[in-house]
This record gives sequence, structure tokens and C-alpha cells, in this order.
Amino acid sequence: METALKTWELDNNVQLVDPHRDALYAYDKQEQKAIGDAKPWKTDPHHFKNVRISAVALLKMVMHARSGGSIEVMGLMQGKIAGDTIIVTDAFRLPVEGTETRVNAQDEANEYMVAYLEACRNQGKLENAVGWYHSHPGYGCWLSGIDVSTQATQQTFSDPFLAVVIDPDRTISAGKVEIGAFRTFPDNYKPTDSGADDGYQTIPLAKIEDFGAHSSRYYSLEVSHFKSSLDTHLLELLWNKYWVQTLSQSPLFTNRDYSSKQMLDLSSKIRQASYLIAHSGRHSTSGKIADQQLEKAVKDSNKIAGEEMTGLIAGEVKARLFNGLGDGKDISATPMGS
Repeated sequence: METALKTWELDNNVQLVDPHRDALYAYDKQEQKAIGDAKPWKTDPHHFKNVRISAVALLKMVMHARSGGSIEVMGLMQGKIAGDTIIVTDAFRLPVEGTETRVNAQDEANEYMVAYLEACRNQGKLENAVGWYHSHPGYGCWLSGIDVSTQATQQTFSDPFLAVVIDPDRTISAGKVEIGAFRTFPDNYKPTDSGADDGYQTIPLAKIEDFGAHSSRYYSLEVSHFKSSLDTHLLELLWNKYWVQTLSQSPLFTNRDYSSKQMLDLSSKIRQASYLIAHSGRHSTSGKIADQQLEKAVKDSNKIAGEEMTGLIAGEVKARLFNGLGDGKDISATPMGS
């Protein structure tokens, strides 16, 4: 179990901060107030460039996202500001109504949030709410039109504020947390290019229009993770639950609906690219678009094949380790003289 935890930390690049100082957990109320009064993000829409998330907060968000299955879930993050970095020290879930495509925070969730933060302050935990997180089961880490509106509202009234998206299905398939962190641009700001376009990612065909329509209204931040001596015990307790859940499940069976949707989506993309190739000249604009779509389809197919291979290998390893453990005789239980 300890080896599995170390592997998870390596896969997600969880870095140990100074074990003697635990500097990232030190909260200076006056310093945070001075930063809040200065508001450097008001003059520079790209002021925040990095997010550092504690291993405990990351694991809590992933477990919450996985518990929702195909339904989107939502929660809040607590932390502080340090220069151009938002530091997330903890996270907690919210009682919200979610569907497969959106999540809505009602009055009950708002009351819960206020009560929770007040209880934290009464216990000496002074960190402010620095962002919200929600899940995108099976369709990647980006902001939809509703997400953009929600984040823009939060930045208007609660800035500095951050939006984090986790894909639990892709996390299970890849074995590494699929996560993205974003902030929206002001309404009067026109970026020179789309800050959210950080390279290739698989977007389902049904979501491409929503993805493209709003991708220029926000940008992504660099995400890194940390741990310290303060959260070691909590991390171990959380990991015991996470590891048992992971060990008892097979990615191929747990994610079979997601895998089927991926295959159907891939076939639709291939048909679309094939149609464009058949009805366009090789050197025309539409021909180049067809080549780009076909290239993305090839990347998607390689990604799906890699995830399926990872699931098969994981299943084989578990079978070799655990199958037949209960078949052998227990020597210590054998009566003497028999």
C-alpha cells in the first residue's frame, strides 16, 4: 500500500515542501489582507499563472468526483495567495444538485458554505475560499459556457477565485489525476489568442461546439502539487480508503460505459473526417481541415488503446497477486497428529 501511495505521488508530481517549516500552510492574515487591498489581478488579467494544490486536497477532490459517477459534483477550495500563485490547502464538498452536463449550487449549498467557513474560522483555520471545483465525467478538463458564467460571477464578487475541473473517468483510465485550473478574462478584455488552448486533448464530438465557443474567454494555470509533515497522517488515512477502492475495482469494468462512449465518439469523428476527405480537394481548405480531424482521431485511438492496455495489465497483475490466495491449506490450523 505504501508503494502504491508513492507511485501515485510520483505520477502526479507531488513535491515535499520543507518538512520543518511547512511554509505553504502558514497563514498570515495581515499579508493576505494587504494582497487583497492591492488587487494586482485587476490590472493584469494574466496575473495568476500557477496553482499549488496539497496532496490531501487533491485526493479529497478526486474521491468526491469518483463518488458522483456520471453525475457532476461540486465543492470549494480553501487556501491563500502568494505572488502569482494560488495555494490550495484544503477542499470540501457542497450539497448541490448535479446532472450529467451541469451542476447548480442552490441556497442550501450557499448556506452550507457560509456555515462551514465560519466553523473553520472558529477553530482557528483562517484560510479563505480561493476557488471551486467540479467534475467533468468523461469529457475532459475545460470550462463550458455555464462554467464560464459561474467563474466570471465569482471573480466579480469573490476575487481572487479559481475554477478547477477534474475528470474522474479519465483519472481511472489513465491512473493519473486528470485536472485543469482556469480563470476567466474580464468582459472588456480581448486576448490575442486563446489562453485555454494548451495543446491537444480529447473532446467528445457532442462537446466540441461548446468547448470552442468559450475557449477564448478563459485561460489555464499551471498545476502542481505538494505535501508536508502536517498532512502526512491525513494523507495516509485518505489513501487507505482510496487504495482499497482502487484495488477492488478494474478500470475496464468500472469505466466500461466511458470506454464505450469513447469508441462511439471515435467512430463518429472518423466518419466525419472520411466524409470531408471524400468531398474535398487534397490541397483545399476543407482538405486541410479533414487532415487535422483525421490526425486528432488517430491520437484519440492511440489514447484509447493505451488506456485499455493499462487496464488489462492492471487486471493481470491483480490476478497474479491475489488469485488462489484462499486455496492453500492453513498449516497453523491443522490438528496435531493428523
